[in-house]
Amino acid sequence: MIVEERTYTVKPGAVHQYYQDYSPRGLEIQTRILGNLIGYFHTEIGELNQIVHLWGYDSLAERERRRAALAADPDWLSYLRQSPDIIVRMETRILVPAPFSPIR
Repeated sequence: MIVEERTYTVKPGAVHQYYQDYSPRGLEIQTRILGNLIGYFHTEIGELNQIVHLWGYDSLAERERRRAALAADPDWLSYLRQSPDIIVRMETRILVPAPFSPIR
């Protein structure tokens, strides 16, 4: 298993605006296509105005296939067009669990 960590830095004070937009629309689409949502968080201490979400995949190939399906999905594309322009920066990291990690 691999874990994709995606971090969005949003405009100051826009975390809850992001959640209000994403929760009723984007979450369902991403969960349907990407599958294994491990968690969704925002920063409270440290660098602020960041939203972090973790998605699990069996392999990089599965991630690539699912991300391509998301990028081509008409519902997702419509969601992106209608979403507020509040994301300042997006970062992605691929995490590989240690042999003793509870997530394998």
